[in-house]
Amino acid sequence: MSRSRTAIAIVILAASQILTAAYTSALAPPLQQHQLRSLTGKVLDRHDDPLAKAIVYLKNTKTLTVKTYISDADGTYRFPALSANVDYEIYADFNGLHSDTKTVSAFDNRKAVTLTLRIKTDK
Repeated sequence: MSRSRTAIAIVILAASQILTAAYTSALAPPLQQHQLRSLTGKVLDRHDDPLAKAIVYLKNTKTLTVKTYISDADGTYRFPALSANVDYEIYADFNGLHSDTKTVSAFDNRKAVTLTLRIKTDK
């Protein structure tokens, strides 16, 4: 009898440890997941008119990769699904003229960042 009671006690103890571990992990905050954000905006001239077909450059300062987007007819651009843990540099180019370079910091916790890029043109 004592062997079977010992075996039952061991099974109950093991089961309770498994249940406790499962319960504790269910309550624990999830590990930091790879969070994403978007960057959108407009490319405008000195008179705040939209610039279509401006090339917008977005540089990941961690990997140094560059993405580009050609602005739409209303001057809008968009870069979806960007890592929130990386700094980015962005600027626009239109007929050889450049906007100022702006930085989006990893410390900026907005999920959707909107930036206006201005190019001083004679348009």
